[in-house]
Amino acid sequence: METAKPTKGAGGRKGGDRKKAVSKSVKAGLQFPVGRITRFLKKGRYSQRLGTGAPIYLAAVLEYLAAEVLELAGNAARDNKKNRINPRHVLLAVRNDEELGKLLQGVTIASGGVLPNINPVLLPKKNASAASGEKSPASPKSPKKGA
Repeated sequence: METAKPTKGAGGRKGGDRKKAVSKSVKAGLQFPVGRITRFLKKGRYSQRLGTGAPIYLAAVLEYLAAEVLELAGNAARDNKKNRINPRHVLLAVRNDEELGKLLQGVTIASGGVLPNINPVLLPKKNASAASGEKSPASPKSPKKGA
């Protein structure tokens, strides 16, 4: 009698015993999808050829930027005593950070508003008499109508 050999699969693999698939993101230790970024880079036709390290590097950069913005926006939300990050917190985070502000200089964030800023010229002037706590009796109230 002949001993039954396990049949070989495609490419010389033994049939049956298959390892669980490990994604490129897991191999690179990233949360962002390396395979999806690879697909977008190929589909976008940015170049004729694409190195294997390019999508991994791009995914790492995008993940770092997202983590940085989310951390700063979370801090801004906590400063405003909120549990959720909203567009206002993202805008405050980006505009108050020098490097992110320069990167996203021409970007408009919807429902973000503007940074609070009052020109010092527009603020009321502090007089010496107001600083000492004296009230000047020379400033009468507005005149009554019909008088």
